[in-house]
Amino acid sequence: MTYLVVDNCIKCKYMDCVEVCPVDCFYEGENMLVIHPDECIDCGVCEPECPAEAIKADTESGLEKWLEVNTKYAAVWPNITIKRDPPADAEEWDGKPNKFEAYFSENPGEGD
Repeated sequence: MTYLVVDNCIKCKYMDCVEVCPVDCFYEGENMLVIHPDECIDCGVCEPECPAEAIKADTESGLEKWLEVNTKYAAVWPNITIKRDPPADAEEWDGKPNKFEAYFSENPGEGD
């Protein structure tokens, strides 16, 4: 089992999760975070920290796409371990549907 970041993180990009991760398995894209599935130790401390509820256990059904997204981008985006402020309009984006298709960016974020 591992945890995965799903589409509600896009354009919200709260970073409460990176601060609590004991193995630093979060990676930063321009407008979302991902978890490296092979580094995640399945402790689950990140899941309740996400204000957008964008972290899910891979045991939930229908997350195959997100396993691929997290795996692919964790390999190329920089590691992030330090919480920074979310985008100023993060609350406006929380809960909006279909964010991946319309707003996902493959560009890397700043990282640490």
